[in-house]
Amino acid sequence: MSIFQEERALRGGCHIVVGTPGRLGDHLRRGNLDLAGLRVVVLDEADEMLDLGFRDELEVILDAAPTERRTMMFSATIPHDIATLARKYQRNALRIDTIDRAVPHDDIEYRAMLVAGHETEGALINVLRWYEAPGTLVFCATREATRRLHGALLDHGFAAVMLSGELSQHERTAALDALRSGRARVGVCTDVAARGLDLPALDLVVHADLPTNPETLLHRSGRTGRAGRKGVSVLIVGQSKRRRAEQVTNAARVRVAWSNAPGAAEIALRDRERFMTDPMFAPVEGAEREDALALLEAHDPVVVAAALLRLARRRVPPAADIMPRALATSACALRRFCSACSCR
Repeated sequence: MSIFQEERALRGGCHIVVGTPGRLGDHLRRGNLDLAGLRVVVLDEADEMLDLGFRDELEVILDAAPTERRTMMFSATIPHDIATLARKYQRNALRIDTIDRAVPHDDIEYRAMLVAGHETEGALINVLRWYEAPGTLVFCATREATRRLHGALLDHGFAAVMLSGELSQHERTAALDALRSGRARVGVCTDVAARGLDLPALDLVVHADLPTNPETLLHRSGRTGRAGRKGVSVLIVGQSKRRRAEQVTNAARVRVAWSNAPGAAEIALRDRERFMTDPMFAPVEGAEREDALALLEAHDPVVVAAALLRLARRRVPPAADIMPRALATSACALRRFCSACSCR
């Protein structure tokens, strides 16, 4: 955003300033931001900011702030760097945990699906089709993987948007608006691009690339299962990476159910169940009822029902043909945490 527009806004006076560490530091150096009257400093996503290398910028801001202030830090995880920063800049701090860290987050169901390495894309398609969630985030390790998967989903007929660091602010805002409004149901993103997202209708998180550590797994997965809503976190695990996935989930102390990714036949059965309970089968009256009766008089009821089925199937992307994998190829390291694990 334009630093000159921000400068004019700051000179006009304000009660609250919200900014990234780098931009706030720029305004401090230019003399646009006077912290003399500052009463409260809030660091949101503190762990992510440190992971992204903003420690120096954060310390510049905190050192420039009055010593008599309140400092609040919000963080999904409390790694060593966060604890060190808190000790340095907070006095008599009170730590508040919103969850019992000895117990997994009960509002999130963790699933790990074993696939052949070359079938990751097909498995992702089938996971999205299986859940048909109104809002989904798919996490990738790199921008290139994000571009590739986003393009594949669009080609397959999914309403998907991409979130990565290469987007302009306007493009990012448009993508988020599409997700919030329901015009897009899938967001493909990197860890960096997904920080700070507020998507209240997010029911599914898919890790297309494995998280590198337990903190990343918890941070990604924590995008769902918020404010009393239930959510699902699915790891798509190539067979060669199963041991690594077990190590990460074990370290995160989450209960994981292992399975194959759903196949095309399973999705067809699930589609049939969804179709039978579709809200469109509601009582009809008036002109709509007359038209429906006329249709049944003109055509065999089975033909009408078949046409309805064909229309319904056109609305959803086709499932991918993938091969089931042998789940018992390695011992599961999670047996003491995972009551639902299929390799027990």
